[in-house]
Amino acid sequence: MPSVKVLRLLPKWLLLLGLLASCSSTNSNAPVNLKAGLPVGAILSLTGNANVYGQDQRIGLELAQAAFKPGSSIPLNLSIEDGGSDEAGAINAFNLLINRGSAALIGPTLSQQAFAASPIAQRRGVPVVAPSNTATGIPELGNFISRVSAQSLVIAPLSIAKALQLNPAIKRVAVFYANDDAYSTSETAIFQKAIKAKALNTVTVQRTQLNDQDFLNQITSALRAKPDMVVLSLQAVDGGNLIRQLRELGFKGTIVVGNGMNTPNIYPICQKNCDGILIAQAYSPELQTDANRSFVARFKAQQAGAVPPQLTAQAYAAYQVIAEATERQNKRQPLEAKPLREVRILLNEEILRGTYNTPLGKISFSPEGEVIQESFFVAQVRMNPDGRSGKFTLLP
Repeated sequence: MPSVKVLRLLPKWLLLLGLLASCSSTNSNAPVNLKAGLPVGAILSLTGNANVYGQDQRIGLELAQAAFKPGSSIPLNLSIEDGGSDEAGAINAFNLLINRGSAALIGPTLSQQAFAASPIAQRRGVPVVAPSNTATGIPELGNFISRVSAQSLVIAPLSIAKALQLNPAIKRVAVFYANDDAYSTSETAIFQKAIKAKALNTVTVQRTQLNDQDFLNQITSALRAKPDMVVLSLQAVDGGNLIRQLRELGFKGTIVVGNGMNTPNIYPICQKNCDGILIAQAYSPELQTDANRSFVARFKAQQAGAVPPQLTAQAYAAYQVIAEATERQNKRQPLEAKPLREVRILLNEEILRGTYNTPLGKISFSPEGEVIQESFFVAQVRMNPDGRSGKFTLLP
């Protein structure tokens, strides 16, 4: 069992909230009743600034429920709770679902939330499959924590390399990141290392905060340094607003963004100014596998022909992992009437030992719970003439 790292200090009131909320608990020694299916919980950001991600993820879970329920000897009985967009919301939702007797959890949406809430599941022996936590250190929270979302360390440098391939004249780089967000602070360190490795000059590093809407001071300061490229590690709302303001203030160079902007929900925010931004991705709707073709067809049928985004595919994959692991474990050793505590342990072991043909491609896990994935991509946003819709276009 890997040791649990303390990755950042949480406010005392958050720690107390988690402790108090966990006091009322389903008896984990009670036998599970699987007549209604295996109870599984999902914690999504359905309100707050991160709701643009949570809505994408809800669609993925709905599609997975329809895909994996038919013919299953033990279907998943999924409960979705709103974790909001902060740590307190995620902590409350984790405790609520664990206390209800969930055998496994999917979530939370944000890395910032994961560092606060996932240790609760670790302490109580509940497996977590994170669908969108890309910050460094998530699996190291404990042996019950895994993720299907490839870490920024693997993905982020790809977009820097592609930007240089498209424009070898790039020399000067301005960096922006939110200094109050775990994902942003983790990813910007990776971006800055990749920039240095390419012998580029970081001419300025501008710090923002998640709730910022006006970036005039930071952008003005950055533009004085005359960058050829701007690299952003921000969430969808603040990142979209910054890009719009950056273009309106005259920046015409290359813009590279991180995983926080990997959603079509950015289009109405930065609008026509989204056009041309580069982003590395862990999913492509153009991946030609049976699993992805089936997923894309289901998505298009539900969403009037739209193309599925990465967060939807990752949520689908997280559900698939738990569903297939449940089926395999039940064939290996029937779960009915086993104590909930034992079911959680057996399911976690099966999750980590499995290989899964998902819309993301074939994935498996390291013993620590880190996703092992074969295929990654770099896309460029191409906006439509209406200036409010567009497409992530894959680059060769």
